[in-house]
Amino acid sequence: MKAMRMLKVLPLLVLFSSCQAHKDFFTSIGHMTDLLYTEKDLLTSLKEYIKAEELKLEQIKKWAEKFNSISETATKDPEGFLGHPVNAFKLMKRLNTEWLELENLVLKDMSDGFISNLTIQRQYFPSDEDQTGAARALIRLQDTYNLDTETISKGNLPGVHHKSTLTAEDCYELGKIAYTEADYYHTELWMEQALRQLDAGEESSIDKVLVLDYLSYAVYQQGDLEKALMLTKRLLELDPEHQRGNGNLKYFEYIRAKEENTSSSSDSEAVVSKTKKGRPKGHLPERQKYEKLCRGEGIKMTPRRQKKLFCRYYDGNRSPILILSPTKQEDEWDKPHIVRYHDIISDAEIEKVKALARPRLRRATISNPITGVLETAHYRISKSAWLSGYEDPTIARINTRIQELTGLDVTTAEELQVANYGVGGQYEPHFDFGRKDEPDAFKELGTGNRIATWLFYMSDVPAGGATVFPEVGAAVYPKKGTAVFWYNLFQSGEGDYSTRHAACPVLVGSKWVSNKWIHERGQEFRRPCKLSELE
Repeated sequence: MKAMRMLKVLPLLVLFSSCQAHKDFFTSIGHMTDLLYTEKDLLTSLKEYIKAEELKLEQIKKWAEKFNSISETATKDPEGFLGHPVNAFKLMKRLNTEWLELENLVLKDMSDGFISNLTIQRQYFPSDEDQTGAARALIRLQDTYNLDTETISKGNLPGVHHKSTLTAEDCYELGKIAYTEADYYHTELWMEQALRQLDAGEESSIDKVLVLDYLSYAVYQQGDLEKALMLTKRLLELDPEHQRGNGNLKYFEYIRAKEENTSSSSDSEAVVSKTKKGRPKGHLPERQKYEKLCRGEGIKMTPRRQKKLFCRYYDGNRSPILILSPTKQEDEWDKPHIVRYHDIISDAEIEKVKALARPRLRRATISNPITGVLETAHYRISKSAWLSGYEDPTIARINTRIQELTGLDVTTAEELQVANYGVGGQYEPHFDFGRKDEPDAFKELGTGNRIATWLFYMSDVPAGGATVFPEVGAAVYPKKGTAVFWYNLFQSGEGDYSTRHAACPVLVGSKWVSNKWIHERGQEFRRPCKLSELE
């Protein structure tokens, strides 16, 4: 039996060995799909356990029916029943042997296989950090796309194929995570949503008292004393002995009395400084522009400028590879000049790139502007992998294609970076090139600054996920099989600050991209310098 259990466990070990190195599950849809199969295997194991328990119960029922039948007959005429020597013998046997067998059957633990599997798999489960990261992602989507809690809770998101709703407990957990980060604005929003669902009669493992406790304090922290008092009184109606609630009520009433005394004696400001309700600090003007662009509310290009944007067949300046089969090129923006290439990477190539990248996907990093060292950052939520041309002909072919289309030497470029954006995955506004105050940004590479960026879109995104340029108001939307290209530096070598860009959070779907950062070295004759700084 033990050997059989080990056999059941071993395939699961194989399955999860591939997950062992992965952390930050929420940053990549690609890795979160592994968790779905993890859960499926757990359910299979659970169903086997249930069947075993049901079989055990059936056996116990048979024992019970057998004993019950004998007992019913025996107790009608005990002396007459036991007067039969066989019945006397069988009573001794039942009580000495058969009830012991039944006891052993009842005590038999059918959960060993399931518990063993669960124990092995638990080490590959998401962590508290993953759950918090996924919660932050939902809140980020809520802010970026101006979604109210009711919309998210009911799952009414654009482009969804698998609608899912949030329970009152889910809303409470989101509010609690915001609370632990002193984000009282979102605490209030999500606790109120939990309370609304409880008021509507939803059955839940949490109660209104718990929600009101968090909600009243979050409201008070934002300066709304009257609402905090009202919520605290409601809490005490439900639980008059609530210790913290009674303490808060006395304190809030004391603060209100003090404010009233102060306002009646002078025209000075209230004793308690009230925080203006709204999103947490750090919500900068650039962030507002970035979020507007993500929602499609950005600056619209004038008709006069739009007339200068064209579509064309492009042969890479008469490239021998492209002259007989030019590619479709479209102007996306004028300044900076952003072009899109259509049908530039096939589905087969995309699948090959993703297959090569998946085992290597790790939390995406950024180059520290001071040290030049690669490190993770809260404003870049994705997982990435690097692929070299020498390891697979597909990557080599893609690199050659980029070189032929751009006319730039890619031998000094960085490897192809593949990224997969998870729940609320984004990359906040940034520059691809190193600025003057970052002289060591790419020193280790020894290939100069990043002269240009090439970006493949390897998936369609039902909602969200645009590449936006806040400085100029441009928004480029993902379209599978296309690529966009722009120069980060002027021909003088100076950085073009209008290329500051961002990847909007993915609202629905999974976003796969790959990019090539092309460097200055090797471009001396391909893109000669100009004397004017802004040329």
